[in-house]
Amino acid sequence: MSLKSRIQDDVKSAMRAHEREQLATLRLVTAAIKQIEVDERIELNDEQVLAVLDKMVKQRRESLEQYEKAGREDLAETERFELALIQGYLPEPLGEAELTELITSTISEVGASSIRDMGSVMSALRSQVQGRADMKAVSQVVKTQLTS
Repeated sequence: MSLKSRIQDDVKSAMRAHEREQLATLRLVTAAIKQIEVDERIELNDEQVLAVLDKMVKQRRESLEQYEKAGREDLAETERFELALIQGYLPEPLGEAELTELITSTISEVGASSIRDMGSVMSALRSQVQGRADMKAVSQVVKTQLTS
């Protein structure tokens, strides 16, 4: 079953169970997917759906941080719920050791030797870590490895 089909099935289940918060969040997800499909006139595959979900997770994390700084616990709680629900569709996150090993092997595969090669390393890594690691953190590790 594709990721998109799984999300659509969960929308139907949430409707039947009258779970308002879950339904609202799943509708946000399906709307984001549908928006890209309509704009680009394509049918998204699992990898592209993962990219959408990853972007939504990043947005929720940033919003959560802002709401907590502002003392808006009501809005922060909503963001936490949405974040947890969306993360449930992402693959198992990479551990720190796995991530470091993957970055090291990709750097040697690409033949990167300096910080100027960071773009090629990041583009090679993107498909392997999409939805499994925070790209900002990956970028920091790559930068550290290329500068040392």
